Amino acid sequence: MSTRILVVDDDDKLNGLLKEYLAGFGFQVTAVTHPARAQKEMKLHPPDLIILDVMLPGMDGFEFCRNIRRTSAVPVIMLTARGDVTDRVVGLELGADDYLPKPFEPRELVARIQSVLRRGAAKNSREILHSGELLVDCGKQSIRMKDRSIELTALEFDLLVLFLHNPGQVLTREQIMDKLRGQDWEVYDRSVDVLVSRLRRKLGDPAKQPKFIKAVWGSGYKFIGEHGEN
Repeated sequence: MSTRILVVDDDDKLNGLLKEYLAGFGFQVTAVTHPARAQKEMKLHPPDLIILDVMLPGMDGFEFCRNIRRTSAVPVIMLTARGDVTDRVVGLELGADDYLPKPFEPRELVARIQSVLRRGAAKNSREILHSGELLVDCGKQSIRMKDRSIELTALEFDLLVLFLHNPGQVLTREQIMDKLRGQDWEVYDRSVDVLVSRLRRKLGDPAKQPKFIKAVWGSGYKFIGEHGEN
């Protein structure tokens, strides 16, 4: 079955162009202009990926992304009209997997979509990683800590696996950017720091007394927890 994409943008013209263009790459696209309609569409036809504009009527994209993350880990790519670094950081803080400033080349959007989907599909179904009471099943993309399940977005999951694959090794922000995206993020923005902060919060890993992820001043981050692999 083809990948189902939900576009949420109040620009009818852009929606029409995206539907036509993305269909050429085999994607099944539904486009809506209002968050309320998007919520109904998600219930009727759960998407594999959401393209979400920041500027929306009734409820902005940030609030809508926050609502999505309360119940779903579906990948979200946010469109930021101003290309503002603040918008990008806020989007990542709320759980977006990627962002793309407007105006953009449609082919770049396709590359971002393929990158996000590839991260989710390229898991080794037999690989299980663990660190103390933390258990990561790469095939099922599930995480458990003691007796509770931890919900991560695709990007957060990939960051955790990256750390578990490189225990004790300092990973620079540039290395993390390259490994997760395969292309550079904005070098001077806070994208990696925000992503690490999100992951720490969900793992219950305080920055001042970390059990898993330690900041290395002037360099980046390293995984300091126990490491095991099956």
